Amino acid sequence: MPHDAPPPPTGHHLLRRLLSRRHDPVVVQSVRSTGAAVVSYVIALRLSSEPAPLTAPLTALLVVQVTLYSTLTTGVRRVNSVVAGVLIAIGFSALVGLTWWSLGLVILASLVVGHLVRVDEFVPEVAISAMLVLGVTRVADTAWDRVLETLIGAVVGLAFNLLFAPPVWVEPAGRAIDGLASRMAALMTGMANELTERTTVADAASRLHEARRLDNDIADVDSALRQAEDSLRMNPRVREGLMFRLVLRTGLDTLEICAVVLRVSARALTDLAKARADEPLFAPEVGGALRDLFGHMALAVHSFSRLITAQVSTNAEEQEIRLTRELGMARESRDLVARLLLEQLRSSPAQWQLYGALLADVDRVLDELDVDKRSQRLMEELDRHSRLRNEDSGRIRRAVRRASRR
Repeated sequence: MPHDAPPPPTGHHLLRRLLSRRHDPVVVQSVRSTGAAVVSYVIALRLSSEPAPLTAPLTALLVVQVTLYSTLTTGVRRVNSVVAGVLIAIGFSALVGLTWWSLGLVILASLVVGHLVRVDEFVPEVAISAMLVLGVTRVADTAWDRVLETLIGAVVGLAFNLLFAPPVWVEPAGRAIDGLASRMAALMTGMANELTERTTVADAASRLHEARRLDNDIADVDSALRQAEDSLRMNPRVREGLMFRLVLRTGLDTLEICAVVLRVSARALTDLAKARADEPLFAPEVGGALRDLFGHMALAVHSFSRLITAQVSTNAEEQEIRLTRELGMARESRDLVARLLLEQLRSSPAQWQLYGALLADVDRVLDELDVDKRSQRLMEELDRHSRLRNEDSGRIRRAVRRASRR
């Protein structure tokens, strides 16, 4: 072994590393799922006559959801899907057993029954449960044992979600938002570096494709944010869940608008590169001013993402000051670019549409990142949620009054 190689981790180091991750959402969810499966198996061993009641831990794993909100909203449908699959498998095993054609019939019947009992997105789990049970259920005498195991797993899974609060997925969503902002800022920096030199059509088109790929990144962040929003609903460990959800959601909406505008700007620069194949896109003075402008915009996007994620972890006052400073410098650079482009239009008036579109895109990004507009959007979302909550409570009161009259 080389002398400079690091020593292998000891048991103490491994234990300390595991303890340091005890609050990680993935670790917490894995422990919860494992605990629910083991407890349901132990209970099923005592209540079921089967030597290996694996249907109980299977059901518990399916019922234990990532968030408490998804448990309460989808747990019943998931239990229905498992019970339906078990009953179908028991019926087929009592009649024909397991063959290639009975397996096909089980899958077809499970999918049809799944739609009939309205389990929605859990229709495939009806067939999955039926196939798993069919593989271990060969005689009709075990039918009630399988139903009992399913109910044990469902009750244990629901109890674990109610007694042990699921993890909050805000930090992973914040990291996803920061990653999206970093990719957008890197794209702006790359576009800025090309403005002061001769840019080929291939290079400009490469930036355009990179801007288009931001759509996939936004979809991934949206998925992580939905999970975080569900983890904040009905969670006893979170006091201001609504505010956290609105801060992250409105922040992602702003970044999505900026990504669309950035793609339009990349399209305009690509068209300009086609029109000026043998010369730089802009004069040296204009290109330098544009490079400064895009650089300040990239820093502003960074500061904006840190601001909306800091509001769910630490004090955001420092990030707000930094964002305000970067936006002020960006607006000064924008005014300088506008004056320089106006002078350049006198020698090349044919490009006035592209120049105007570029400035309009810059204005839209700066307006979306503005601190005051962000506060206004938050207030509008809070008002909207308040109105919806009042409407829901009003409908409930009217329904109670109608029921009392009857």
